[in-house]
Order: sequence, then C-alpha cells, then structure tokens
Amino acid sequence: MGCCASTGSRGSGGKKRTRRTFSDHVSAFHHTSSVPNRIFANGKSRSSCIFTQQGRKGINQDAMIVWEDFMAEDVTFCGVFDGHGPHGHLVARKVRDTLPVKLFSFLDSYESKKKGSTTSICCNGENHGLEGDDCEEEKPELLWREAFLKSYKAMDKELKSHPNLDCFCSGSTAVTIVKQGSNLFMGSIGDSRAIMASKDTNDSLVAIQLTIDLKPDLPREAERIKKCKGRVFALQDEPEVPRVWLPFDDAPGLAMARAFGDFCLKEYGVISIPEVSHRILTESDKFIVLASDGIWDVLSNEQVIEIVSTSPTRSTAARMLVDSAAREWKSKYPTSKMDDCAVVCLFLDGKMDSESDNEEHGFSSATLQSIAGESDDGQNPEPVLQRNFTVRSAEESRKDQNDVVLEGNGETETGVAEDQNWSGLEGVTRVNSLVQLPRFSEEQSRT
Repeated sequence: MGCCASTGSRGSGGKKRTRRTFSDHVSAFHHTSSVPNRIFANGKSRSSCIFTQQGRKGINQDAMIVWEDFMAEDVTFCGVFDGHGPHGHLVARKVRDTLPVKLFSFLDSYESKKKGSTTSICCNGENHGLEGDDCEEEKPELLWREAFLKSYKAMDKELKSHPNLDCFCSGSTAVTIVKQGSNLFMGSIGDSRAIMASKDTNDSLVAIQLTIDLKPDLPREAERIKKCKGRVFALQDEPEVPRVWLPFDDAPGLAMARAFGDFCLKEYGVISIPEVSHRILTESDKFIVLASDGIWDVLSNEQVIEIVSTSPTRSTAARMLVDSAAREWKSKYPTSKMDDCAVVCLFLDGKMDSESDNEEHGFSSATLQSIAGESDDGQNPEPVLQRNFTVRSAEESRKDQNDVVLEGNGETETGVAEDQNWSGLEGVTRVNSLVQLPRFSEEQSRT
C-alpha cells in the first residue's frame, strides 16, 4: 500500500465524503502533546523498541522517535538525534519533535500544488486517481529526496531564528528513515548511524551499513570545509578524532562535518544538507538499528546485529544493546566517561513479542513503556549537572544544581549560565563532540 492522502472522495450512493487532509493532520500536530502511534520514551510500539540511557557526562543529550502510521498505515518514521554543546539536549529534542512534522508539511505542500480537491497524492508512483482522474506518477526516490532536503533545510533555518534556543555553538546529529512498504528512504547528518540485518545465501545474518558517518576527514567533507576557510585537524592527545576549527581560533573543534545548529561554523564549511538514499527491502532484510555514537564508539556493526538478534525478546533488544555498550565502555575505556546512548530497533516483519513473552522475561507493558525511575530521555528524575561540565568542585556543583530546572510536561530546561566558561575538555572523557567555545561566542549569543 502506498502513501496516499485524499482530499476528497465519494461514498456509496454518490454522496461526497470529506476525509482528513495533510493540513488537518499537520494542524493537529501543533495543537496536541500526544500523537497516536508516536513514541519517544523508553518502550515499544507494534514493530519497534527504543531505549536511551544517560552517560556519565551529565544530562542526556540524545533523543529518539518512532512514528508508526506516519502518513498512512504502511509508513513508519524513525529517528535518532545526538545533541552537543551547552544546549545540545534542547536542540536534539527540538529536532525530534519538529523534523517529522516538516516532512509531513512538505507532502502537504506537494499535494496542494499538484492535485485537485478530489484526487490523491501518491508517494510511490502508483495510479490512485479517483473518479477517472489519474494520479500523476512520481518516482518515490525523487519525491522523498526533495522532502528530506527541504525539511532539513527548513529545520536548520528554524533553529537559527529560534528566539529562545541558542544554537550558535550547540547542535545535533540526525539519522532518520522512512519505511513505506518495501521502500526505505534515509536521510542523515553527523555521526549517528543506521544499519540493517539481512540474511545471506547461507541463511546467516550480516550487517549492512545504511548511512555514512559524516566525519570531517572524509575527503569531500574536508575539501568543502577547507574551501570555506575552516580548518580540519586532530588534537595530539586524540589523533583518531578529526575536528572542525574556526580559521582564527582553536575552537570549537566539532567532531563532525554536518549538523543541525552549530552556526558559528556554518560559514566555514559545516552544513546541514543530509545524505539521502533509497533502498528496496527484500524478504532477506530482518531489522534496522539506528543509534547514536555512544553505541558505535564501542561496538561494531556485526556486534550490534548479534546482540539484537539474540536478545531474549524483541521488546528488550534496544535495552540489551545499551547495556552491552555500557559494559564495553567500562572495559575498553575504564578512565573515560561513558557517552549517552540512544537506540531504535525496527523489525521489518512488523511483529513484536506477545505480552506473555514480555512478562516471562520480567518486562511488563508498563515497564517497557516507561522504565521505572527514568524520564523520557533515560536519565534519573533528580537534578543533574549539565553534560559538558565533567569535573567540578563541590561549590560549583551545588551552584549549578540550583540553576537546573527539572523537565516537566513542556520539556524545558535552563541552559548553561552565561557567566560560566564551557569547555568540552574539562575532566576525563574519551571523545567530546565539541572541545571549547570560541572566544567571541558569549558576545555573539547575546546579540
């Protein structure tokens, strides 16, 4: 079944019946806090499970979402977003909540321009005309490519003009997929990753990487950045981590070539244009895993596939993967602080465990929907320090805890106090997405 939305139809007896349009849905998204078949907290849906856990750097800056019946019954949207910088957690959540709606809105605009009031928009090129009106064929990969490109551009533009969210030195990655029947469309920026498990001719599961980690040392990324006068190099104490630097200051040291936000670097080669790709799914394809770099820093693609495929139940696969990554962090980097982790597991056959199977393994539906003692981003409910301050004195800790506003229904939190000097290198960490703020960032953020 393709992605089609009719603006009008006729029921039995020839009477005209009005159907909800894309505009109706988009309007509803902006006025409701709860959208059906959309999950972003630790839990499960009909065909997926998701889990995030706060690392040891402070507040959890990862966000995730699964939205089933995204535009039609056979369409699912999934995304993982990894924030960085002083306000990275707010940027990641903003993108999580807004980017899917922008994709939706693009198709609403497409429908308005291309179709009349009694025809349907088809995202798969199939003929779904009503009352003899044929639906103009559109190759799905071309339509979705344009949708991803325009939606990502609009998302970054909204972040730049947001009156209450400082994205000058804060940003977020994004890895997003849309599954529509047997079509899989992908768009990504940054170093969050999507992989797929597929069976080979020997009936063994193999890992297929679906997206590229857009690091600054990739030849085309480095070339673009250098043409824009940005600099790309690694620090001596972490030669394996290339970073993007301003031409006139050893800052901010962004460890990716593309991101939402990070406007201090947008004139110097960092972009928010996604890598977009399309794939036809087959019966050999079993499940897809989206995750932030807290997973990929310590686990290979093959290890991730093995962990998910051998989990006691599908409903617990995402949590098992995060637990495995936590153990690897302790083993491989005992002196480092574990990064935040966020995982989405989408099972392509659309099936999950029965309720009895979940309870047998100690995971009731209520437990899976909201892990006890955790908020929607996998962190403890009590006040926590901002992620980027990894080591502080007791006096500083007490001061900052007084500045933190607990997350409520509106998911609002205070940012870093303006009189504090942010540094990604404070304390012992392995890899921070940013090293330090530019010298002029404080003045720029106030203007």
